[in-house]
Amino acid sequence: MAEVKLAAEVRTDFGKGAARSIRRENKVPAVIYGHGADPQHVTLEGHPLMMALKTPNVLIKLDIQGKGALVIPKAVQRDPLKGFLIHVDLLAVKKGEKVTVEVPVLTEGELAPGGNLLEHMLNAVPVEAEATHIPESFTVSIEGLEAGHTIRAEDIDLPRGCSLAVDGSTSLLQVVAAQAEELPEEEEVEEGAEEAAEAAEAPAEGAAEESTEG
Repeated sequence: MAEVKLAAEVRTDFGKGAARSIRRENKVPAVIYGHGADPQHVTLEGHPLMMALKTPNVLIKLDIQGKGALVIPKAVQRDPLKGFLIHVDLLAVKKGEKVTVEVPVLTEGELAPGGNLLEHMLNAVPVEAEATHIPESFTVSIEGLEAGHTIRAEDIDLPRGCSLAVDGSTSLLQVVAAQAEELPEEEEVEEGAEEAAEAAEAPAEGAAEESTEG
């Protein structure tokens, strides 16, 4: 997995006002956790961080005013409307250390003809991997799969040093049969036609009775 280098500054001002001031400078407030140490508050450049976070579970090498640190994203908070970064939690890691993360599951290929649908039970699968060798994603083939087929966590081809952090029987993807539109049953159609015919005849019969009585 690729390693991204970012510069960081130690942050000493806290609170909503300080955070807004940081974001006005196109920077992002962040906190580094892990290894039993006290949380470390830092500030990162917004655009480089945003580009780095396009890679899931990206490994980031921070230069914190001359001191190095390896981290991976733990939680990312974005503006719900505009999508810009508001705050990031980072997890400190070491080479050789194992961490549990969620890795996105991607698909390739086409389902068997018939208009069936692919239902995603999980968009990412939890795995345990070395912090410096976290897979960016897993790709599974759905080529030719028919309705009723299920892809489970155990079906993923895991790289060396990576293991599932979830039960292997956990369903990830399922092919669901296309839903055909329900047509009215023949009997219901016939009954509806008979009722319509009777309704149309009723006024004529009443008029005939009145004419006879007269």
